[in-house]
Amino acid sequence: MSLLAAAPIPAPTIEYGQLAPMLLVFGAAIVGVLVEAFTPRYLRKSIQMPVTVLSMAGAFALTVWEGFQGVRNAAAMGAVAVDGPSLFIWGAILLMAIISVLLINDDDQFVAQAAAVPGSAEEDQAISEGGAHTEIYPLVLFAVGGMMLFPASNDLLIMFVALEVMSLPLYLLCGLARRRRLLSQEAAMKYFLLGAFSSAFFLYGTALLYGFAGSVDLAAIEKALATVGGQDSLLFMGAGMLGVGLLFKIGAAPFQAWKPDVYQGSPTPITALMASGTLIAAFGALLRVFWVALGNLDTEWIRVLWAVAILTMVVGAILAITQTDIKRMLAYSSIAHTGFLLTAVVATGKEAQNAGALAGILFYLVAYGFATVGAFAVVTMIRDPGGEAGHLSRWAGLGKRSPVLAGIFALFLLAFAGIPLTSGFFGKYAVFSAAVSGGAVALVIVGVVTSAMAAFFYVRVIVLMFFSDPAPEGPTIAVPSMGTAAVVTLSAAATVVLGIFPQPVLDLAHTAAQSLFVR
Repeated sequence: MSLLAAAPIPAPTIEYGQLAPMLLVFGAAIVGVLVEAFTPRYLRKSIQMPVTVLSMAGAFALTVWEGFQGVRNAAAMGAVAVDGPSLFIWGAILLMAIISVLLINDDDQFVAQAAAVPGSAEEDQAISEGGAHTEIYPLVLFAVGGMMLFPASNDLLIMFVALEVMSLPLYLLCGLARRRRLLSQEAAMKYFLLGAFSSAFFLYGTALLYGFAGSVDLAAIEKALATVGGQDSLLFMGAGMLGVGLLFKIGAAPFQAWKPDVYQGSPTPITALMASGTLIAAFGALLRVFWVALGNLDTEWIRVLWAVAILTMVVGAILAITQTDIKRMLAYSSIAHTGFLLTAVVATGKEAQNAGALAGILFYLVAYGFATVGAFAVVTMIRDPGGEAGHLSRWAGLGKRSPVLAGIFALFLLAFAGIPLTSGFFGKYAVFSAAVSGGAVALVIVGVVTSAMAAFFYVRVIVLMFFSDPAPEGPTIAVPSMGTAAVVTLSAAATVVLGIFPQPVLDLAHTAAQSLFVR
C-alpha cells in the first residue's frame, strides 16, 4: 500500500523551445539525409541548398529572438546551457556557416564522385556527366549542429558527443576536393587520425575527472574542487588530458601540427568553415570548461596557458614567414591568432573582469571569422590549370591584373595584422586590454611583438600583389558565382564596418558576457 500511495516521480522535462535553434539545424540535417536516400540525383541539389540555408537562417532568427527574451537557463535536464555566451556563439557560428555554404554551393570545389579513385575513368565520367556531391549539405548541417552543442554543453559527456558530431563530418568533408585529390585525402586522413587521438585524450580526461568528482557535470566538478581531498592526481591528470583535447581543436601549440596540412588539402570552402566556425565553437567550449568546471583551479591552469599562449603566438608568427603556399600561410596566421585569443583567456579574477575578457574574446571571434571566410573566398578565385593558385609566386602582380580583388584581399590581410580602421584592430585591442586588466602585461608584450612579426608576412603578400610584375602566364581570375561574390562583399563590408563602428557589436558582446556561464 505504501508503494501504491507513493507520489509518482515527475518525468524530467526538456525545454525544447530554448533548444530550438540547434534542433532546427539537426532536423534539417536529417531531412537532408532522407533527400539523399529517396530523391532522384538530378533533384537533390535544388532541394539541399535551400533546406541548408533556410534552416540555418531560421536557427539564427530563433537565436536572436531568444537573446532578446533574455533566456538564461540550463536546459535539457541541465546538460545544455542556454545563456548569453552560448547565444552569442550560436549566432556567430550560424553567420559563418551561412556564408561558408554560399561558397560550398560552387560545384567546382568538390569532387563529382567521392568513391572514384583519383584520375580514374570513373572520376572522369562523373565530371563529364556533371555529377554533384550533394551529401555535402547534410554533412555540413551535422557539423554546424555539433559546433552549436559543443560550447553550450554543461556536461562533459554531452561535450564529447558534440565534439564527435562536429568532427566526424569534417573528416569526410576534408577529403572531397575536386582537384589535388590525393592531397585532399591525405589531409582528411591526418585530421582523422590526430582528431581521434585528441578525442581519446578528452574522453580519458573526462573519466579521470569523474573519478575525482563523482560526476561529469561542470558545476558538480567545480563544487568538488572545494570538498574533495586526497585525489589531486586524478584532478590534475584529468584536467591536463581534457585540456589537450580542447587545445587541439583550437590549434594551439604544440598541438597545431594538423592545421597547415588540413587547411591546405581541404576544399577551400570547408577550410573557411573550419577556420571560422570550428574555432568559435572550440573557444566557447574551452572557456566553459576552464571558467566553470575548473574555475577554482585557475592558479594552476593559468600557468600552463601562459606557456601555451606564448608558444602559440611565436610558432604561428615565425613559421608563417617561411611559408610559400597561401593557404598554409593563412593556417599559421590562424595559429598566431589563437595565441592572441589565449591572452584574454588567462585574464580571470573578479566576475566583472571575467566578463570583460569574455566580451573581448567574443568580439574577436566574430571579427576574425568574417575576415577569414572572406580571405578564403578570394583564394578560390585565383586559378591555375590544376586548380587554385596556391604558391605565393603566382600572386605576383595580382593588383595589376585585378586591382579590386587584390585590394579586397589586402583589406583582409590588414585586418589580420590589426591595422586601425579594420575589425582586427579593435579585436586585438579588446583581448589585449582584458589581459592587461588581468595582470598579464608580459603576455601582452609578447603578443604585440609577435603581431609586428605577423604584420611582416601580411605586408609581404600585399607588396607582392601590387609592386611586382605579373608573370607572362600568370593565374586566371575566375568569374565568381553569385554566392562567392556575396561572400566577398559581405565579409569586406563586415571588416570595414567593425573597424569603423565596432560599438554595436561590442555592446552586444558585453551584454552576452554579463551573465557569464550558467551552472
